[in-house]
Formats: sequence, structure tokens, C-alpha cells
Amino acid sequence: MAGPIGQASLVPDGSAPRAAYGPALTLLASLFFMWGFITVINNTLLPHLRSVFELNYTQTTLIESVWFIAYFFASIPSAKLIRRVGYQRAMVIGLLIMAAGALLMVPAAKLPSYGVVLTALFIIASGITLLQVAANPYVTVIGPAETGSSRLNLVQAFNSLGTTLAPLFAGYLILGRSKGGTMAEGGAALTAAERYADAQSVILPYVLVAVVLVALAVVIARFPLPAIGQSTQRVSQADRAGLSLWKHRNLVFGIPAIFIYLIAEIGVANLFINFVSQPDIAGITHEQASRYLALLWGGMMVGRFAGSFLMRTIPAEKVLAGFSVAAFAVMLVATFAHGPAAMWALIAVGLCHSIMFPTIFSLGIRGLGPLTEEGSGLLIMAIAGGALVVVQGWLADLYGLQWSFLLTAICELYVLFYALWGSRVTHPLPDEAPIA
Repeated sequence: MAGPIGQASLVPDGSAPRAAYGPALTLLASLFFMWGFITVINNTLLPHLRSVFELNYTQTTLIESVWFIAYFFASIPSAKLIRRVGYQRAMVIGLLIMAAGALLMVPAAKLPSYGVVLTALFIIASGITLLQVAANPYVTVIGPAETGSSRLNLVQAFNSLGTTLAPLFAGYLILGRSKGGTMAEGGAALTAAERYADAQSVILPYVLVAVVLVALAVVIARFPLPAIGQSTQRVSQADRAGLSLWKHRNLVFGIPAIFIYLIAEIGVANLFINFVSQPDIAGITHEQASRYLALLWGGMMVGRFAGSFLMRTIPAEKVLAGFSVAAFAVMLVATFAHGPAAMWALIAVGLCHSIMFPTIFSLGIRGLGPLTEEGSGLLIMAIAGGALVVVQGWLADLYGLQWSFLLTAICELYVLFYALWGSRVTHPLPDEAPIA
């Protein structure tokens, strides 16, 4: 029988049998699914808001920057909250914060208000930040250490399932029910009445999302999640005096790796619909482009399942290096080719990006021992790198949307550097005994 939050039985860190953490991973996969789903709704929301508020590329990508700025401000408070209330309560709180932000989209659409939209997205992203700080390290350390990257890639595959379905969901309920979403790129400008009507199309999808988030919070609250071992808990101030996060090369270079990778992932995803809608690429409507966006995120899902399998026999850093080389190659094609070739190259980068975040994250906290929680908070804070997608928006306005993808190609090279050298563990801390 499920007990209340915090009453779960304890299991040794890194040594729990699969049967002990299997049901927990299954439930946590739903968390990864939901935050992937709600994050990628933004990819269809941005071209929609660009039409409703008549924004340029810089202003459009600034909306996504606000989303990722939340990671910067909320990561450290999230780590402190987890220390006070535990991983399970923190996950429940994160889901409820997300639901509150989703419901705020209702008055944002009714007004409609650009400022309230930004506030709602910031609140949703803050809730996701709390989930990320809690769930990513939890999945990594709950089982055997040697399969941490494989395990995180597996649950992140369900995150990608959410990102794959979100464009179809939002494409139908937002773009498909709006005038701007069914017009070809460069069509006639919308009237004020049409833009107001289009703004209302976000209400139904966000209310549905809020209902699901609250239901999931109730389930998580009542589920007996196993506790992680002492080696991943924050040590006392006296014991911590002799320990330093900055002696761990894999973390020091992992923080900018996450930061830079997010610039690449978010830039591709957020500008995809506008890119493929251009006459010299595919010349399709935003609604039609959202279906191809689902293929990009579907590639990430397939890649993560494949990566989870590969990392059972091949070191995670070698798999990461191979995927980063492939990502660099396809981004060059997307930048310099035209027509369907450029579109399919941009779709293919989803497969190449698939393993990058979970693999960098698991490599970044490897060997941190009792500093795992603190290191995780810093890595999640680095997701704020997605806020710099506004730089790509600025480049798109200045030099053209296609040329702006050279920034993405450069980002892939840093990931390659991290895989080959930056991820090497230095000064690993030994695991401590599990909580008695």
C-alpha cells in the first residue's frame, strides 16, 4: 500500500536491485514525459505569438529566453528546497507550480497580454527546474553507478516521447485553430480582430495540461519512492570544508557543456517552424511544419533508446563524441543546402542531439559522491544557456535565418571537446555507506 510522502523504504545507493527501483523509474518516466511535452509546446507557441503580437525573430526568441532564465534563478533555490523537504515532496511541488503557470495562460490569452504570457512561462519553467534538479540526479544514482548514463538516457527517451507528441497536440489545438497558423509564410497581415481570436486558441491546451499535472502530482505524492543513499546527500558544513566541486574536471567543463548544448537544441527547435515554412526550404504552413517538428523530436526519442542500449557496452563519452560529430555535419548541411535537403538535415539533428543532455549530465556528476546534489543544481542552472537563443534570433534578423544555424554548428564542437577530454573524472569522491 502506498504510504505518505517521505515514508518510503530506504535502499542502498548504487546497489539497489532492479526490482527495487524499476517501478519508481516507470513512474518517473511520466515526469520526464510531461516536462518534455510542456516545454515543446513552446516550439509551436512561439510562431503563434509572433503572429499574434507581430514580433520579429529577436522578440520571438526573447520569449524562450525568459523561459530559460527561470533555470538560472530557480536552480539553487530548488536544491535548497530538496534538502529541506526531500526529493519526493519537491517533485510534487514542482508539478503544482507548473499547473499554476499553465492556468495563468488563461488570463494571458483573454487580455491578451505579452507580459502575462512571459510571467506564466517563467512560472512553468520554474516548476520544471525543480523537477529537473530532483529527478535527474535521482534517476542517475538510484541504481548501479556504471549504468547511470544508460538509465538516464532511458527515462529521457520518454521525455522525448513527450516532445514528439507535443507539436502534434499544439499544432492541432493552437496553430490549426488559428488564422495565423493556417496561412503560408509571408501571407497577408492579420487584422486586430483576427489576432485577438488567435490568442484564445491557447486556452484549451493549457487547461488540459494543468489538469494532467495536478493528477500526476497526486499520484507522485502517494507513491512509495525509494530513498537514495547517503553518498548523494549534502554533507555537513564541517565535513564539506575539505571538499570542492571545482576540483572535478568533469563538472567544471560539464556546466558550460550543458549551457552551450542548450543554445543548440533550443535554437533548432524554436526556429524550425519558421525555417521550413520559408519558400526556398519547404514553403509550407506553420501547421504543416509542426508535423515535421514532431519528426525532429521523434528522432531524439529514437536516439535516446538507442543510446541507452549502446552505453551498456560502449563508454558514454565515446558515444557522445560520435553523436556530436554527426550533429556538426548535419548542421553544416542545414546551413548551406536548400529545399528538402536543408529541412531533412535540420530534422536529423534531433537524432544527433538525442543523448547529449542526459549523457553530459550523468558524466558531469560522476565521482561527486556527497556533492552530487550541489553539482546537479549547477548543471541544471546551466540549462539557462537556452536563454541565449535570443542571440540566434538576433543573428537571424541580421544575416538571415539559415545563416544563424552556424552558431548551432559551433556549439556541437564544444560538446565534442567535452566528450574527448573535459568529461574525464578527476579527484573522485568515494561512495559512503547507505543511510541506516
